[in-house]
Amino acid sequence: MNTKKHYTDSIYYDIELTARIMKLLGTQVFENLKIGITPEEHAALDTIFCHPGICQRDLAKLILKDRANTGRILHSLESKNLITRTIDMKNNRLIKKMIITDEGNKKLEETNDKVKLHLQNVSCKFREEEIYKLQETLRAFRKNLEELVNMNI
Repeated sequence: MNTKKHYTDSIYYDIELTARIMKLLGTQVFENLKIGITPEEHAALDTIFCHPGICQRDLAKLILKDRANTGRILHSLESKNLITRTIDMKNNRLIKKMIITDEGNKKLEETNDKVKLHLQNVSCKFREEEIYKLQETLRAFRKNLEELVNMNI
């Protein structure tokens, strides 16, 4: 009997695999519903909504994208008139702050409503308390990981 544990037997593998499958599902849902923005753009738009006036560097940290990818996402959102970028000063240097437009607010609300209906199938087999407990556990696990990871974004 082989009692040696492999990476594929670890919680890290289970979480990574689950995240990849969720990302695939999200991409498929966004494409099938013809939403007009990507899941990454949606995450950025939602984050900007929750943090009006956020700068690109802080946004990159929250959505876990490097600044170049964040810049591409922001350029796409701006070209779709979902956000505006304004110049401001922070610590004696110029920064761009993002603000969601009225059209962006409308797109975010529409997207959240459409996606919510389709993603309910993911959690419908679990009780609300189980989902809440899983979220609490994942947040605690993530917090512990963040203490170990050097996130140079």
